[in-house]
Amino acid sequence: MRDMDSRQNMFDKMLCFDIYAANLAFGRLYKPMLDQLSLTYPQLLVLLCLWAEDGRSVGGLGLALSLDSSTLTPMLKRLETQGLLVRKRDHEDERRVIVSLTDKGRALQAPAADVLHCTARSVGFDEDERALLHEMLLRLRQNLMAATAAG
Repeated sequence: MRDMDSRQNMFDKMLCFDIYAANLAFGRLYKPMLDQLSLTYPQLLVLLCLWAEDGRSVGGLGLALSLDSSTLTPMLKRLETQGLLVRKRDHEDERRVIVSLTDKGRALQAPAADVLHCTARSVGFDEDERALLHEMLLRLRQNLMAATAAG
């Protein structure tokens, strides 16, 4: 019992564990709703980026989502296979691939918004608390990225 108590106390002080556990809880909350849309959470993020600004380059999506092309490209291929988006070479620069929504991809925006609203309600924070947490997590991410870049 004492070993379990000491481990629990260790986890109680680990911010990274709290964030990891919250991420798992978000995943469990999102999964059944996204399953109904035949989407994964990362695929939802890609669609959110395209609903905000359709016709983005693969590189632009990667920057927005903090994903490299080796992770993003297979996901885009799956979304294209589902008929939600198309990828085409840029006419002005053949090295760039432009990603655009299809009608089917645009049609998912309203049901996905319902998922996001449901999730936001489940968090149990008011608007000010959500804004503060968002600001703190953004600052945390920026600090960690800066520390990683610094070595």
